[in-house]
Amino acid sequence: MLTVGHRRYVAVLLPYDRSFKIDEQAFRSYVRYFADDKRFAREGGLCINPEAGEIFYMTREEKRRVLEIAMEEAHGKLPIIAGTWALTTEETVETAKDCKALGVDGIFVTPPGGAQDVTSCWDADGYPEIWLDQIIAQDRAVDLPIVTHPVGGAKPPFFPGLPLNATLRICREVKNVVGWKMTYTYEGFRLIAKGLRGLDRPVAVMGALASRFHEYRATGMFDGTLSGFWTFAKEPMLDHLDAWDARDLEKACAIWDSGLSDLQEYIADMGRLHIRYKTATWLRGLIPNPFMRAPMPKPKQDEIDTIYRLLTNLKLDVIDLKETRIAA
Repeated sequence: MLTVGHRRYVAVLLPYDRSFKIDEQAFRSYVRYFADDKRFAREGGLCINPEAGEIFYMTREEKRRVLEIAMEEAHGKLPIIAGTWALTTEETVETAKDCKALGVDGIFVTPPGGAQDVTSCWDADGYPEIWLDQIIAQDRAVDLPIVTHPVGGAKPPFFPGLPLNATLRICREVKNVVGWKMTYTYEGFRLIAKGLRGLDRPVAVMGALASRFHEYRATGMFDGTLSGFWTFAKEPMLDHLDAWDARDLEKACAIWDSGLSDLQEYIADMGRLHIRYKTATWLRGLIPNPFMRAPMPKPKQDEIDTIYRLLTNLKLDVIDLKETRIAA
């Protein structure tokens, strides 16, 4: 049986209605798109309430309700881990307890938000306790497998993730950390992955930016995923990774070069990443609209047009072209 960190988790989005309330029926349908896919289920999983699911703009009650729905629709078919982020450590711990009470397979932890001391100006190597203390508090409260979302604004080569020394400190001190989401560009990914491989216990290297999955598979530094790219490109991504699993390099390259690489590279603009996730997923017809709660902006029409073209080049199902125009 695959461990929590050695699965292909999708960072699940959150559809809204016209008034930006959670569209529960749309969310149920969207979750079933993954849960009812037996091919995805072999190695897949769901991460509910991640950054891509707009956890930063949700109340505790909304997080719990979204997780309840996902558990009803998918648990038993797919393993489910859930985000715990909140503005205070106290609420983060309580959110982790909500997750455990609902029966999740693990929690997904994100660094604190708020003052510059713990966000944009945080020196993670010098003061790892900024996040480590919060992870330990959650670990003591729920004792579940932990997957991390390391974003700390570190300087290159680790930007936008957590630097190496802080990464290794957290993994050594919290034995329930079983997976490390690789939020890094290529050089940072390589250094962090090598560091994780040198630990005295396994911590899974979990790919995030699917625009680099081809290279990551070639290096062997790839145990699972936690990625929003699954939300709109599930079918060709499965084809590509299955070809790698079969050691069929010619097929893997053919799939990658058929338009998958072009699509993933366009989506992987770090300043527009989550907007483009949701836009692409809407264009696939999997959610009713691409809009996110403010202060997240609307997609630009040129982004919509470009993503639509890239999806159709891959011969993926999309909504009718006339439905793709949005008001300025």
